[in-house]
Amino acid sequence: MCRRCVRICEELQCRNVISLKERSFDTIITTAYGRPWSETTCESCGNCVSHCPTGALSAKDHKKYRSWEVRKVRTTCPHCATGCQMDLLVRDNRIVGAEPADGPSNHNLLCVKGKFGSYKFVGSGDRLTHPLIRRNGQLEQASWDEALDYMAEQFREIQKKYGNDAIAGFSCSRAPNEDNFVFQKMMRAAFRTNNVDNCARICHSASVTGLAMTLGSGAMTNPIADITGDVDVILLVGSNPTEAHPVAGTQIRRAVRRGTKLIVVDPRKIDLTNDAALHLQIKPGTNVAFANGMMHIILKEGLADMDFISSRTEGFEILEQILEDYPPEKVAQICHIRQEDLIQAARMYAGARKAPIIYCLGVTEHSTGTEGVMSLSNLAMMTGKLGRPGCGINPLRGQNNVQGACDMGCLPTDFPGYQKVANPDVIHKFQTAWSVELNTRPGLTSTEVFPAAIKGSIKGLYIFGEDPIVTDPDTGHIEKALKSLDFLVVQELFMTETAAYADVVLPGVSYAEKEGTFTNTERRLQRVRKAVEPAGLARDDIQIFCDVMGRMGYPCHYDSAAQVMDEIACVTPSYGGISHARLDAGESLQWPCPSKDHPGTPILHAGRFSRGLGYFYPAVYKESRELPDEEYPILLTTGRMLYHYNTRAMTKRTEGLNEICSESYIEVNEEDAKVLGISHGDKVLVSSRRGRITSTARVGQKVSPQEAFMTFHFADGNVNRITNAALDDLARIPEYKACAIRIQKA
Repeated sequence: MCRRCVRICEELQCRNVISLKERSFDTIITTAYGRPWSETTCESCGNCVSHCPTGALSAKDHKKYRSWEVRKVRTTCPHCATGCQMDLLVRDNRIVGAEPADGPSNHNLLCVKGKFGSYKFVGSGDRLTHPLIRRNGQLEQASWDEALDYMAEQFREIQKKYGNDAIAGFSCSRAPNEDNFVFQKMMRAAFRTNNVDNCARICHSASVTGLAMTLGSGAMTNPIADITGDVDVILLVGSNPTEAHPVAGTQIRRAVRRGTKLIVVDPRKIDLTNDAALHLQIKPGTNVAFANGMMHIILKEGLADMDFISSRTEGFEILEQILEDYPPEKVAQICHIRQEDLIQAARMYAGARKAPIIYCLGVTEHSTGTEGVMSLSNLAMMTGKLGRPGCGINPLRGQNNVQGACDMGCLPTDFPGYQKVANPDVIHKFQTAWSVELNTRPGLTSTEVFPAAIKGSIKGLYIFGEDPIVTDPDTGHIEKALKSLDFLVVQELFMTETAAYADVVLPGVSYAEKEGTFTNTERRLQRVRKAVEPAGLARDDIQIFCDVMGRMGYPCHYDSAAQVMDEIACVTPSYGGISHARLDAGESLQWPCPSKDHPGTPILHAGRFSRGLGYFYPAVYKESRELPDEEYPILLTTGRMLYHYNTRAMTKRTEGLNEICSESYIEVNEEDAKVLGISHGDKVLVSSRRGRITSTARVGQKVSPQEAFMTFHFADGNVNRITNAALDDLARIPEYKACAIRIQKA
């Protein structure tokens, strides 16, 4: 009856699920209006439990331990890139719980995945614990020496026959910076190829490429606390943060309660639509037209910051001519919205003193994704909302360390710190640092590697912690590519669908079994600390990479992850002042942090853009590569849901999350459902030009007529069997967010 749980739910989580019932001696804590829990908006975030001072509320796992029997290990959540700080509760070399900690991006809150889905997979009984080698068509247990010797022999044979560039490697965006740095060093220094990439290619490579072109740095410009704090308007485009980045989404809800006006631009009626002052339910794939329409209105009504444009940017005149062709009535027709709403949104955003743009994969995962990003950058520059508090352009990165994997040089065109492979001075710098002659040819992106494997120019592939069979579009195409390889190595925690194709499978270790750092979406480096020992013969991933390098003729050794970070600081200017020692001493550092006495940089582009002058990119609207027709009349888009994460490799091993949701579904508009004879809960067949899957219909009004939505988390109806692998011309990112489908009752 202290009512702290009520206040947590109401004031911090902004859900108002827990309330008081009756009065005086009859007062009890229950749901608002006494409704059944299943009918409330409870997210099972567990924050009421974490902050209960009496034990009246407790997690189900609490019965496994007493508070004095556990030790706490401070670390960073392994799910989305919000970068929530938390304490893992460890008893007898087993993690038995997680509690929120006071981090700069979460302030003592966790989401349901962080609270309950961040640790059970670590001790799961189906973890890989021994190396495996394929013999006579079957994966069989082997010793480490046997597996590593065989790997080196096969890769050397490929190099001898086909050259160094016949080999490629994919690094892991869930692994620490130190792991990713050593992986790309292995590919470049030992394998002598720049064919190295990470899963940012299929989620935010458009941000890295687009923002680097227009601003000079492909990263979020402002901290989370800044853009969800004292701001007047938030322009949220193609992002569903209450499900994909829940703690950041909660902070947006709190901002709205304090008076911030929220503009949601999304094809679906997402959760935050209920809090929005305005929802522009645009057609998938029309982001460039939307942004150009906003800028057309801003210019016509004299709302542009012409002083900012003249003093800090270039290329405006060409864009200004292009914008003439995007009047509100035309853009409204393209985007399937009301022109009055577009005009209102433009006035609200341009007229606000502080107004950040926040976006996510609904902008990037298109065949025009990079141009979509640059159009939003144009919009921010036109209004002068860059380089100052409460503004900026802010991509919410998808995975816990996808920002760091890019920073560490797990890109075919970039060394660590986005130093270009095509720059001879950069090549000389790293040849000197690593004492080896390096390949000077930019490599292939991950989305180019698979077609190259089918054509026969890529023969060997080393995949670290990724599962492209599940995550990449057009699954049949990926299966064909993996079968075309001469040799495949997968380093993983579990026997994934991709690992099942491997010739060698190596057991790595999870974030809770190693030391290192993650770089979150706001460029903030935070520590990852070892909580438990690995099971079986699983080994630290850095040690594995060093052993592989040695066998490939390039001796390399590190005594600790801290030593790796010291090397990162030596060769990466933006990380030059960062060390484990500073982070362990309590400093919170955001790159660029060029020297040991530098405090880090919370806000980018203050006073000057990283590229000098900001560049207005002349983006014009182009339709998605595949549009509905008579045979496939519905436009499908994809995304995430709250209770699971990516391939579910981690979250499906938490019983409670599976109880809430354990199977695929497709959201269908009620008008379409009526025509198709489909009811809520029916099994349906979903077909595209690439394949067919079975799912469960969720009928309602979340999506517009002739549109549908699916998540990609569930194996029983993996949407990537039917998504389109069409690529963006600039970043080579696939078009997950728009493909034509047909729905039939099963």
